[in-house]
Amino acid sequence: MGLEQYLRERKAKKDLLVMTHVVCGYPSFEDNWRELEIMAEFDVDVVELQFPFSEPSADGPLFVRANELALRAGVTPAACFEFMKKVAAHFPFKVLMMGYYNTVFKMGAETFLERLKSAGGCGYILPDLPVAEAEELHRLSKAQGLAPVVLMTPTSTDRNLARLGAVAEGMVYAVARKGVTGTKTDMSDDLNRFLARCREHTSLPIGVGFGVSGKSDIDFLRGRADLAIIGTAALKAWEEGGADSLRAFFAGLGI
Repeated sequence: MGLEQYLRERKAKKDLLVMTHVVCGYPSFEDNWRELEIMAEFDVDVVELQFPFSEPSADGPLFVRANELALRAGVTPAACFEFMKKVAAHFPFKVLMMGYYNTVFKMGAETFLERLKSAGGCGYILPDLPVAEAEELHRLSKAQGLAPVVLMTPTSTDRNLARLGAVAEGMVYAVARKGVTGTKTDMSDDLNRFLARCREHTSLPIGVGFGVSGKSDIDFLRGRADLAIIGTAALKAWEEGGADSLRAFFAGLGI
């Protein structure tokens, strides 16, 4: 089942879906597995598995450090694909690859997509790849049944949003504010207006990320977005107290 159909079926039963994030190999693959078990306990719908990269330009300080330490520990794309395969076979949620275009470029687009599909991934997020330069990758992805998840940002013109909406597959990632991940976002009328602009240019499910960190954010997004995307806040909880802290974090979201 493709990502879009999966999300629509899940959304028919829940008022807001949840997408979460782990950095492969940080603090370790064993820790990742325990994080994912807790996420499954709370019935998350999609998980991004981030392939570590040396210059994660869309990420805030916590994820930059996580990427750096994972690379220092020797985590490779091959190890990430192997882990993804185990995750996709074991857990009920869908799995997306999140990373940076250098990983695809070095591997070659066809090889990357073949390995992603073989590992059970349903698509990918490459925040540093401009849509204007992604035509061939998107064409190959469609042939493989994989969803290239595009990012819509508040600074995008309507013309750019229309261009993004025309090529989007699976879902759209609406970036709640300017900047990088990890900073608190003001859930306000500005975000309402931005999401309305996104809706004008796509009929796909829309996820909101960058700064979603607590129950008040989740409550704000109900009825406004299709998915709440939670990254830094979950990693911060894990770093503060491991499994108990992460479980308490998810329990507090009211999902």
